[in-house]
Amino acid sequence: MEDISDVEIIAPNFKRRLSGVTSTIIQLVPVQRRLGQKVATLGPGLPATLPHIGYSALLHLWGRPKNRDLRVWHARRNIEMLPAIFLRDILRMKLKIVFTSASQRKHSGWSKLLIRRMDAVIATSNRTAAYLEVPSTTIMHGIDTQRFFPARDKTTAKAALGLPADKKIAGCFGRVRHQKGTDLFVDSMISLLPGRQDWIAIVAGRATPAHVSFENELKEKVKQAGLADRILFLGEHTNIPDWYRALDLFIAPQRWEGFGLTPLEAMATQVPVVATDVGAFSELLVTGQDETGVLISASSLGEMTDAAALFMDAPERARLAGERGLSRAIESFSIQGEASRIGAVYEKLLSSAN
Repeated sequence: MEDISDVEIIAPNFKRRLSGVTSTIIQLVPVQRRLGQKVATLGPGLPATLPHIGYSALLHLWGRPKNRDLRVWHARRNIEMLPAIFLRDILRMKLKIVFTSASQRKHSGWSKLLIRRMDAVIATSNRTAAYLEVPSTTIMHGIDTQRFFPARDKTTAKAALGLPADKKIAGCFGRVRHQKGTDLFVDSMISLLPGRQDWIAIVAGRATPAHVSFENELKEKVKQAGLADRILFLGEHTNIPDWYRALDLFIAPQRWEGFGLTPLEAMATQVPVVATDVGAFSELLVTGQDETGVLISASSLGEMTDAAALFMDAPERARLAGERGLSRAIESFSIQGEASRIGAVYEKLLSSAN
């Protein structure tokens, strides 16, 4: 438990269920701490290894932290904005409130009301910023390049996971469900693999109970196509960077996405990407000249199949796209850069006593 007098930024997490927001906090806070940002988390559903304060520490928010006149509360959900407004405006505690928005749809009237009460707003992409009706700073999510990096030897990387070292591998990672487009990936592979004997495909990710029947239908479709030994369902794994390093092509087939880190994770492991035009994917990939991947329409099986074939049938094009993707991930999307830019927003507020 952190000493509240040493805490300048509070990062609340008021949902127990693992989500993209929770994952962001888990990945970002250790990096922020290494950069000297005095951040502590509040709430359930987070690893015990993260710096943490208890709810009783909130009683100390009338007081100042060491060497500062106030603290920053960094909310990422409505449920985290509302109590901060109460603490600041009703109880008159010494707080400034930051809200990070990842939504790419019109906000409800309630959300708009809360967002207007923020001292600063961060958008995770330019597309997200376009839905906000208040000034915002766009800070895109970054990738931990100490976890996600290219394989030294791809053959060895495949063999270490029990995958055929002599095959090229297309992959789709994430929750198995209709929204994530897993069926589109499977259908494209059913179309492509019979004519490309040197390729196999893998699906890595968990189907929650509500989506198990969807996953079973896909497995049955693969079996009926005679490809059960070439389109593999791996389930959920904690060593996901190792699986990226085994890939020769990554496909992000989502029908909808808030932001979406999987293309960045693939780029950081030097893998070319085919991605649908959802979330922040259009801002992550470079297409056309100097491409890092190919952007396709959401829900278009034909476009996905054609784009995958471009890389499967042109190894040099795939190699170059992978190399450019790696450079782009390192130069523009490191998690250290994200943490530093967020820190600049904090510093502006912490330096203001008004």
